[in-house]
Amino acid sequence: MSVNAATGANPQELAQEFVGFAVEAGVLRFGEFKTKAGRLSPYFFNAGLFDDGAKLGRLAGFYARALLASGIEFDMIFGPAYKGIPLAAVVATELARLGRNVPFAYNRKEAKAHGEGGTLVGAPVKGRVLIVDDVMSAGTAARESIAIIEAAGATPHAMAIALDRQEMATENGADVSHSAVQYVRDQLGLQVCTIASLADLLRYLQQQGDAALASHYPRVVAYRERYGVGG
Repeated sequence: MSVNAATGANPQELAQEFVGFAVEAGVLRFGEFKTKAGRLSPYFFNAGLFDDGAKLGRLAGFYARALLASGIEFDMIFGPAYKGIPLAAVVATELARLGRNVPFAYNRKEAKAHGEGGTLVGAPVKGRVLIVDDVMSAGTAARESIAIIEAAGATPHAMAIALDRQEMATENGADVSHSAVQYVRDQLGLQVCTIASLADLLRYLQQQGDAALASHYPRVVAYRERYGVGG
């Protein structure tokens, strides 16, 4: 795996560091959790638990380093309501700290009838837009963001997420043969930058010296064998 000259980031090492951080922060947990698709997952990733300044700052660092290492070009950042709003703000802040200053905007769920009005807040939405969110379980949220960006006259260009679960998406309650990331990349035409994936999570568990953590590996492998669809 090559190291990006601009950031010094080795994507595989960055992914392992991120998984370790998510476990340490209690954001990535193991047990039995019901997903939106009704599956019983042996792990759960809740980005809402990056809930203080230190955690959010470190998270922004991972997004920024992954984006700079990816080589994806973009003119501005868009954060979809609600989780994407703080993510867009802190990622823009961290990119600026690293020398890549870009504007950002976000949307409201309900249009504002007074003041400046409308549903968009922040910089004018224009050029090639990067959407920043936490995870994708389906392409629904991405399609909503794309519609908002296109309505503003800009180009939905790429998406950055923290974790790619690399599992079958669901449509109308049924499993389909592609993941949400594959759908966004192949059907919607956006480039996708992920900090880590299910494969990285498995690598992390496999290399653990902690017996309690390593014990989750077989169940996560079994889940991938049942629902996984690759990269």
